Amino acid sequence: MPAPGSWHAAWEEVAALALVAIAYGRAVRRYEIPLIRRRAFEGALLIALIAVVSPLATLSLYYFLWAHLLQNVALAEWAPALAVLGVSPALATALARPRIVRALVHPLVALPLWLAVYGLWHIPALYDAALRHRAVLDVEHASYLIAGCLLWWPVFQVVPRKIRPGGKAAYLFGAFVLASPLGLVLALFPSPIYDFYENADRLWGIGPLSDQQLGGVLMAVSEGILFFAVFAVYFVRFMAEEEAGYSQGDA
Repeated sequence: MPAPGSWHAAWEEVAALALVAIAYGRAVRRYEIPLIRRRAFEGALLIALIAVVSPLATLSLYYFLWAHLLQNVALAEWAPALAVLGVSPALATALARPRIVRALVHPLVALPLWLAVYGLWHIPALYDAALRHRAVLDVEHASYLIAGCLLWWPVFQVVPRKIRPGGKAAYLFGAFVLASPLGLVLALFPSPIYDFYENADRLWGIGPLSDQQLGGVLMAVSEGILFFAVFAVYFVRFMAEEEAGYSQGDA
């Protein structure tokens, strides 16, 4: 077993992220993407890289469910949010030109698809398969990143459709409400769900059930912080619009 503080050699995932970085670099030269957006995209790549090669990946692959759940949140929510923020309007217009992309980034498609991907990979048989077979794990991580980008697209981009702040706030609230039960189930279930972690080597006195409970709490809290923070931004904008409209009508 690798030491819990060792780094994980996920060469195929590092190569995939390198290709994404190269493609984005070419887009920067073509579309003149502002510095702040470039930094956001670089942050997305950094988060994804840390998630798949740092000791967090080692802990998730050999020891702890809580580490794997945190890794999933980073790949399905944190990195995609920054990646979509890193896309300039001109680049977004180019990316959203194909009909299939326009369909996938529709809020009524993107949110259910993200929820389906999240739920599918947490089915015990698939979860354990991803931990035992590297190719399956690569597919899991790629699907998280892609579904996460689709999820955040309607929030941070105005093409192919512009959504008002109130609609974005409702969308984010729905995403949080629909995603949160998974973490709560893991935190409250009375016995370990995943055989892989039930039989994994234990560290630091954390047993399988405590590991699962900690993971569920971490998952729910990390999701809640991100969704609530972005929800609050758009809810405040929505209230400002409503107040401005009321004041004009009253005048």
